[in-house]
Amino acid sequence: QVRLVESGGGLVQPGGSLRLSCSAYGFTLSGYSVTWYRQSPGEEREFLATVSSTGDRTNYADSVKERFSISRDNAKTTVYLQMNSLKTEDSGIYWCKAAQVGRPVYWGQGTQVTVSS
Repeated sequence: QVRLVESGGGLVQPGGSLRLSCSAYGFTLSGYSVTWYRQSPGEEREFLATVSSTGDRTNYADSVKERFSISRDNAKTTVYLQMNSLKTEDSGIYWCKAAQVGRPVYWGQGTQVTVSS
């Protein structure tokens, strides 16, 4: 079955770190750009970071660019979002999306991140 799965969410204290993973099953992420989004309580879903299909280009939202880092492994089956210096406002559901021109867009089911003391 073709699907995208996020993992690595959980509860962390302010100032802590988490690494989220976005893994492809039934297909390879090679050729796909991958983007991370977040929806915090009471807010709309927002763009966080994206990595190109080749991994050589990244882009970040201003709110996270100094603290989050997106990367992909050499086999291009997993994309990571390293999140450092987490704040309470980083709490929310995190999704990844895989997109490639001419192919279906895939979304994961989301993973919950809670930043709280």
